[in-house]
Amino acid sequence: MIQHIDYTNANADVFAFDRGEGVKEYHAIMHVTDCRLTFHAQQDALMNAYQQLIDGELKGTVAVFKRYFLSDAANQADEVAVADSSDCAKSIVEQAPLDGTKIALWVYLLTDVETRPLASELFEVRHGAYRHLWNASAHNMAANSEYQMRLLFNEYVMQLAQEGCTLEANCMRTWLFVNDIDLNYGGVVRARNQVFFTQGLTNSTHFIASTGIGGRMHDPNVLTMMDNYAVDGIKKEQITYLYAPTHLNRTSDYGVSFERGTRVDYGDRRHVLISGTASINNKGMVVHQKDVVKQTHRMWENVEALLSEADCTFDDVAQMIVYLRDGSDYAVVKELFQERFPNKPLVIVRAAVCRPDWLIEMECIAMKAIDNESFGKF
Repeated sequence: MIQHIDYTNANADVFAFDRGEGVKEYHAIMHVTDCRLTFHAQQDALMNAYQQLIDGELKGTVAVFKRYFLSDAANQADEVAVADSSDCAKSIVEQAPLDGTKIALWVYLLTDVETRPLASELFEVRHGAYRHLWNASAHNMAANSEYQMRLLFNEYVMQLAQEGCTLEANCMRTWLFVNDIDLNYGGVVRARNQVFFTQGLTNSTHFIASTGIGGRMHDPNVLTMMDNYAVDGIKKEQITYLYAPTHLNRTSDYGVSFERGTRVDYGDRRHVLISGTASINNKGMVVHQKDVVKQTHRMWENVEALLSEADCTFDDVAQMIVYLRDGSDYAVVKELFQERFPNKPLVIVRAAVCRPDWLIEMECIAMKAIDNESFGKF
């Protein structure tokens, strides 16, 4: 179920997954509606709207992950960190909302779970047989993007080890944000490939669903930042990796190491995590160069093929994040999405994709009710 809610100078599009029993899940994407306001006024409008949301329509929920999209992190990130003192994993990244506003928010909320920050600095969400481990805005100040990313993954491996987990068995999703991606993405790729190999993640085993995209923190010396998500208590047979070989090739064919998508089955529901997906064919070639409309349609086709492999459709999608290299493409892309996906929780931001020829990329999360007595409920 999707609901659109208007507030003073802000709104929210909310996807609800509710089986009538067990944990309820919500994805909300919140926007400011008046781009003429100062940053402080926009931030206040967004924060006030969020408070009304959790006091009203989503009363009884707890936020477990938030991502703030900012237009100018150097002048805004510290303000957001101070204004939002809530206890959850918080990602704050400069990826300007392309509706002309200065701030937007994606928030994932649950009911009937226990949450707490851990000594490992991961954020734990516990229910039943599972512990969901979230982490956000991890960064360091090493000399270049390769060293920074290697340290980020090595630290994450140690954090997981503190919780009795491994990168290979438990990590479901990563987001890698790269400051000046055209310059620094090569180092990120090399570091990830090296760490994955040492952790038993290879083309013959599996990789991890991921988005590697342009984005930056407030400090220009931070060249890479990582958000991640792992599940403790999950079994191998609950995880299926998605390939859609009629439409996409293996990422290792062109030297990178991530999965196109991951299906995770619990006893009562299915989660589908679709990685950053662009206009690419099954030979690894960019399709429809310099045409953002045709690239959008091919991107949708690719995502649809991945969802279909997980026995899902766009109707099951809970949220979408769309990345544009060129902000002047916003009006036409927004119109395309509004026509096909009215009121779907969606944010369109400025963020360069890892190849200059890709004008657009999207990621999404889908949820579907299933019944599988072999697995514990979510």
